[in-house]
Amino acid sequence: MPTTTYKTPGVYIQEIPAFPSSAVAVETAVPVFIGYTETAVWAGKSLVNKPTKVSSFAEYVEQFGGAFRSKFTIADPDPKTPSETFLVNGAPKTVTLNKDNVAYLFNSIRLFYANGGGDCYILSVGTYSGKDTFTIQASDFIGSTDNPVSVFSILEKEFEPTMVVMPDIIALGKDAYAVYTQALMHCDTVQSRVSIFDVRAQGLTEKMDDVILEFRTDIGTNFLNYGAAYYPWLKTSIVQPSEVDFRNLDASVDLTKLLPETNAQTIATNFKAANKTDDVSATNYHNSLTAASPTYVAIIKEVRSKLNELPPSGAMAGIYTLVDNSRGVWKAPANVSLSLVDAPTLNISAPEQEGLNVDVMAGKSINVIRPFPGIGTLVWGARTLEGNSQDYRYINVRRTLIMIEQSLKLATRTYVFEPNDANTWVTVKGMMVNFLSNLWKQGALAGAVPEQAFDVQIGLGATMTPNDILDGIMRVTIKLAIVHPAEFIELTFQQQQQQS
Repeated sequence: MPTTTYKTPGVYIQEIPAFPSSAVAVETAVPVFIGYTETAVWAGKSLVNKPTKVSSFAEYVEQFGGAFRSKFTIADPDPKTPSETFLVNGAPKTVTLNKDNVAYLFNSIRLFYANGGGDCYILSVGTYSGKDTFTIQASDFIGSTDNPVSVFSILEKEFEPTMVVMPDIIALGKDAYAVYTQALMHCDTVQSRVSIFDVRAQGLTEKMDDVILEFRTDIGTNFLNYGAAYYPWLKTSIVQPSEVDFRNLDASVDLTKLLPETNAQTIATNFKAANKTDDVSATNYHNSLTAASPTYVAIIKEVRSKLNELPPSGAMAGIYTLVDNSRGVWKAPANVSLSLVDAPTLNISAPEQEGLNVDVMAGKSINVIRPFPGIGTLVWGARTLEGNSQDYRYINVRRTLIMIEQSLKLATRTYVFEPNDANTWVTVKGMMVNFLSNLWKQGALAGAVPEQAFDVQIGLGATMTPNDILDGIMRVTIKLAIVHPAEFIELTFQQQQQQS
């Protein structure tokens, strides 16, 4: 410490720090959801393209509103096109979502909180309040010549988010994958977050292998260890029966002709003649049709079933948060059941999962969500898209390393412009060793003793040359033995001779 020059007689007190500064683990489970919202206003100011932190679903609704009311058309099936049908008065009908009538973000947020979600950021790229239709566009996410603003350039200024989730963009089908490549590049740039991806829904006439090959081809080969993909989509129960009524039917659907029950036809005719649009009249009309027409109930049930088919990324963000908070970021977010999920849209068997989990050609692993009788719907995969890498094969290893990197990076900022000498080196090393020792005790690092779990090297002759010191560079080398999940468990049985 510098010597103090005393000029006035008296007693002086000096407090000398006894302990080195400590490193604190950064938050690991803070997703940023990017997509379209009903509104985006708070305190009279627009929240469009402004990352906004919320801590609960109620807070989300307060600032960003509710769900988009999607419209469906009911028609006779086309004999040339395979489709899912249901019976109306004995005749097969199809329920088809209208064009430009889909928005997944709101229900994905609900699924996130149902599966253990907590704090998250919302980045609204547009609103649909008062609109009957709206178009999801890739340019709203990655920018265009007319609007060069990219959501990823906005997120570069935000430190806290650790996951990127974009459920709305998958409505574009394979065109969403171009946005995914930008998300991977963004994650590599900031080095503090990963992306959770959806694979587009499989059509009735498509093979699963073709859908997966399309994804693997279009996702590219760059920065794959910063992303994880999940498949298939989920049949959820997020949308409740009370949230769906006749207003989810297209104007072309004439209930006076479609419903076979006489009482229902009378109710529909009278309501049509009254031409009332207020909520009370609509509720009464819906309740009357529900009581008078089993056919109407079946139609609404089919519409609700369609609305409840959601991409899995929102649920997975919740699972990541749940596992991080209960076990730690080093625990693989797998072999965990999903809440408010009835089943995946596809029942993928163990042999079918082999080609998804292990991609011999490029290592682009797809994590499968599978149903197990008597157990529930479980997450049955924990790989990044770089599934052939020994370094970053597992998503928990990638995320654990991010947590350690960012925690020590923030803690080491204190020593920028400090003297680059042995005193500083000892202090920095002590801080890092204490932090890593605590992680080892919690089970994040593998080893019987701390020396086997990690190693921190710093100093002249060890990590630095005299030229490094002249150039103002302090180099620290940290080696870690991060725990890996037991993905494959082999039980070996052999008979032995009777002993007695």
